[in-house]
Amino acid sequence: MNPKSKHYAILLLSLIGIGCGGSGGSPITAPPPPPPPPPPVGLSTGPESCIGGMAGNFTCSGLSLRKRVPNDAMGGGDGNDIWGWADPVNGNEYALMGLTNGTAFVDVTDPDNPVFLGHLATNTVESPWRDLKVYMDHVFVVADGAGSHGMQVFDLTRLRGVTSPQVFTADNIYIDFRNAHNLAINEATGFAYAVGTNTCSEGLHIVDISTPTSPVFAGCHTDADTHDTQCVIYQGPDPDYTGREICFSSAKTNTANTLPVNTHHVGIADVTDKLAPVTIFERNYPDAGFAHQGWLTEDHRFFLLGDELDETTLGVPTRTLIFDIADLDAPVFVSAYQATADSIDHNLYVLGNRVFQANYTSGVRVLEFQDLSNDEITEVAFLDTFPNSDIAEFDGVWSVYPYLPSGNIIASDISNGLFILTLQ
Repeated sequence: MNPKSKHYAILLLSLIGIGCGGSGGSPITAPPPPPPPPPPVGLSTGPESCIGGMAGNFTCSGLSLRKRVPNDAMGGGDGNDIWGWADPVNGNEYALMGLTNGTAFVDVTDPDNPVFLGHLATNTVESPWRDLKVYMDHVFVVADGAGSHGMQVFDLTRLRGVTSPQVFTADNIYIDFRNAHNLAINEATGFAYAVGTNTCSEGLHIVDISTPTSPVFAGCHTDADTHDTQCVIYQGPDPDYTGREICFSSAKTNTANTLPVNTHHVGIADVTDKLAPVTIFERNYPDAGFAHQGWLTEDHRFFLLGDELDETTLGVPTRTLIFDIADLDAPVFVSAYQATADSIDHNLYVLGNRVFQANYTSGVRVLEFQDLSNDEITEVAFLDTFPNSDIAEFDGVWSVYPYLPSGNIIASDISNGLFILTLQ
């Protein structure tokens, strides 16, 4: 008798015994069903100190989780860009977080107990690309892949006194471009620089925002298809440009001035005269995939660049590219710092001698540098906002903002929402 036949025979005899009352014993009852499995444990929302390499579910070193606010608690959608605002009147601090369906406003003054204050809907349709910056207590919001979105202007002082979530509307919408991929603002001059628009050959679309609710077109720089930029009043070591307004851009060439067309590079342009901007130099670099975004050191001596596609096209680890720009007419590629992770780098910002990076699936990374001309840069802290994996894919943390007066760090994760972090 095979095992299956034996099993059925035993079962049949048992049923006969039960039907006949057995041998005078109590009827056999079925065992109780097993308890249901526990519900899956969700990601930590904090607060969670970084202890033993973990902050709740998140691997970490030197960064603690003060709070995580899921996307669905801020109006839903997926996350994208983030910026911050500190109210000059009462000192309150706010996270301004881009979502596919609009912009969320969160009071993070108490980092352990953030308060969602409301949502500004997209001006058109949902899009994974939204970018926002702040000037004179107003936030300026652009979107790409969302039709004729324009640039929303919202007065942030309207957040004062809000005690329950609101549905906000923009104070004005600038319509001299339909779409923009990114936005930079030089707070020292009151000019905004929209890039990747349907105008200006996707280069710098310059807007006078000195009166924030009445933006006015000011000019174009068209030599390069620009993905992102930082524009400053230059105070670096090159005396030829001291006091000039200079933009440092992550771009690819539109015209063959010094490089072939479609070459990814760091572009340097003098935009002091908004009606006649001048390209100073275009510096290419080895193993270029896609020049995505970068930031100056505070002394304006070096520019740090993230390339968004070198990890996937070349199979290299996460890289931070270092350029010596002591001579703006002849910038030099120094080297590439390589991280231990393979994730794609996205956005980075410099504060003092630290670099705060949003590196998609490997989360927020903090680097510290000394002499960049001698490659003195190393990772000193991190918190992985995306525990699923560290592979090179487009998920995880989108951006990071390290400039709140409190020293708290805010970061936006595509899937996992707003993170409020503190260096230990």
